[in-house]
Amino acid sequence: MPEASRPAAPPIDAGRRRGLLGAAATVLGLAAAGRAARAAPDPQALLAASDAIRNPTRPFRVTVTLTDFEKGVQVSSTTLISYARTLQAGGQFVSLLRFEQPLRDAGKVMLKNGSDLWFYDPGTKAAVRISPQQRLTGQAANGDVVTVNFARDYRASIAAEEDIVDGERKTRRAYKLQLKAASDDATYGSIELWIDAASHAPLKARFYAETGRLLKTAYYRKFQPQLGADRPTETVIIDGIEPQSVTLVQLSGYAWRDAPASWFQRDYLPRFTAE
Repeated sequence: MPEASRPAAPPIDAGRRRGLLGAAATVLGLAAAGRAARAAPDPQALLAASDAIRNPTRPFRVTVTLTDFEKGVQVSSTTLISYARTLQAGGQFVSLLRFEQPLRDAGKVMLKNGSDLWFYDPGTKAAVRISPQQRLTGQAANGDVVTVNFARDYRASIAAEEDIVDGERKTRRAYKLQLKAASDDATYGSIELWIDAASHAPLKARFYAETGRLLKTAYYRKFQPQLGADRPTETVIIDGIEPQSVTLVQLSGYAWRDAPASWFQRDYLPRFTAE
C-alpha cells in the first residue's frame, strides 16, 4: 500500500502573519538598539582623551606665539612662555604665563589657579584679578592661552557622528560633542567640539557665549610628536562675526618642566623671574 501522505499544515491567516512579522521586527530592533547602545562611546571619556592630546598630564612648559591678522594682513604679535602643572586634588591645571614680546609687555605675568585669574605688572607692582573671557589679543581671550581641562569644566554629550573638513582641509570622520559649562570658571557658556573618531584628536571647535552667540571658531592643526603624543602645534581662531579677523596660536619649544608649586601662588608673582 502506498505510504500515507502527511496532512498539510493549516494556513496562517493574514492577521497572525502580521503579528509574527511584527514580533520578529521588534526583536531585531531591540537587538540592534542593544548593539548600538553597547557601541556608543562615553562622551565624557572622549572629551578627556581629547584633553590628553591637547595637553600633557605631567608638568611642562611651552612657548605660545599669538599672531593677529585683519583681512590677511598681520597687525600684531605676542609671545609668552607658559608653565603648567596639575593639582593633586581634582586634576585641575594651574598655569603661569610670562610675557616675552612685545618688549613693552616683557616681564608681565598671568596666573590661573582654580577659579582665580591674576595679571601682574612689574611696572605697577600690582596683581589684579581679570576675567577668562576678557580679550588678550586679537581673537584670543585670556582663557584661551591658559592650560585647561575641558573634561573638568564642561559636561559633554554626543550630538552627531559625521564627516568634517579639518584645518588641513582633509575630510575626517568625527564625533561632534556638545559641551555645557559645568563650573563658574569655564571661559565659555558652551562649546561644540569635533574630535577625530579614531584618534580622539581635537579637530574643530565653536565657542559660544552664555546667550548662545557664536564668539569664535577654532581649527586645530599641524599635529606633531611632542612630549609623547601627536599634539596640535597650531590653532587658527576665527572671529564669529568678522571671519577676516583671525588669530594664529603657535605652540613650540615643548619641554618637561616640573615648576615648583610655589610659583603658582599670587604672592609669588613679584618674585617670579625668567629661567
